[in-house]
Amino acid sequence: MIDVNLIRKDAEAVRQRYLTRGKDIDFAPFLQLDEQRKQLIATVEAMKAQRNKVSAEVPKLKKQGLDVSQTISEMKALGEKISQQDALLAQVNAQIRDFLLRLPNLPDEDLVAGGKENNQVVKYFGEKPQFDFQPKDHTELCKSLGLIDYERGVKLAGNGSWIYTGVGAQLEWALLNYFIECHLKDGYTFMLPPYMLGYDCGLTAGQFPKFEDDVYQIANGEGNKFMLPTAETALVNYYRDEILSENQLPKKIFAYSACFRKEAGSYRSEERGMIRGHQFNKVELFQYTTKDGSDQAFEELVNKACALVEGLGLHYRLSKLAAGDCSDSMARTYDIEIYIPSMGIYKEVSSASNARDYQARRGNMRYRTKDGKIEFVHTLNASGLATSRVFPALLEQFQNADGSVNIPEPLQKYMGGLKVIK
Repeated sequence: MIDVNLIRKDAEAVRQRYLTRGKDIDFAPFLQLDEQRKQLIATVEAMKAQRNKVSAEVPKLKKQGLDVSQTISEMKALGEKISQQDALLAQVNAQIRDFLLRLPNLPDEDLVAGGKENNQVVKYFGEKPQFDFQPKDHTELCKSLGLIDYERGVKLAGNGSWIYTGVGAQLEWALLNYFIECHLKDGYTFMLPPYMLGYDCGLTAGQFPKFEDDVYQIANGEGNKFMLPTAETALVNYYRDEILSENQLPKKIFAYSACFRKEAGSYRSEERGMIRGHQFNKVELFQYTTKDGSDQAFEELVNKACALVEGLGLHYRLSKLAAGDCSDSMARTYDIEIYIPSMGIYKEVSSASNARDYQARRGNMRYRTKDGKIEFVHTLNASGLATSRVFPALLEQFQNADGSVNIPEPLQKYMGGLKVIK
């Protein structure tokens, strides 16, 4: 949720910021509602003041032996009017809140306008792998090496599902252990969140109410629950409705979870295998910071995500997203995009994002400064990392002519010393 005072102060300036996202938002209806709200508050407060004044006088009039029945009748009628106005005010407040909740975050001013066609590559790491043999794609490698059982995955759960088997399951778990070890070494606190979340979690994260249909709802659960689409949705709610002290910040946490994506995408050749699926594994990094520490935290998260891919020796690129390609909740995002040789394209394995105070306003997450002032925290997240694209990229980039695959050195200790999958 953005600061409503920005709209009140200069709605046109806010509109121009949203235009860089490709969203033209008419604030006139909102400003009318906001003015109506002000008038209703003034009216209700005046009527309540009148009621309080007269109510205080009634006992005095009674003591004087005066008839107060007419006054009591008038106050009863006034009370009914106040109730009606209070109900109308609640309705207007609800409309204002709904409008604000559906607004995306304001993109940072340094972002280029437009969609993904205007994303800017910040850097490349390593060289595109070159082969002196006919390379296989990851689905062929997974089948020939017995790493993934796609057919039985579909049998169990339908399209967009798979089963890690044998060494494939070990390799998946090795990746997760490598990520976790790196984050622990950097002083982040490890968490394992619940997979079923309440509605307010989606609201705070910025996914609800606009994107409610994008998650798996628990139809027969208690309350309005859903399956988490990413651990960020849980971690951003950890300090919901709490006030931290400035000396407690930044809070650096991370979580492992399976992630559940309702729409697995198309079944085009570029999304075959495990590139897109309904369930995948991910380690998520998260920080709560002060406003002043926000930019530094963002750089840290970007560098951490990059370091994980570089530690594996995989070729990738880092891209700064244009305003229109950032998710609705985020003010800025950098994508770490790994190269998939069989596709000849780069696919995102991590998005490092800064929500500024957008999520904090939705979840009422604040901190008390050293001088006692209450401010909203800033929230940031980055995948660290999602495995469903690292796994295929690793197989394809490190494959050999005989169909075997070299295991990156950082993963070998988690694979029982295995160096090559044959």
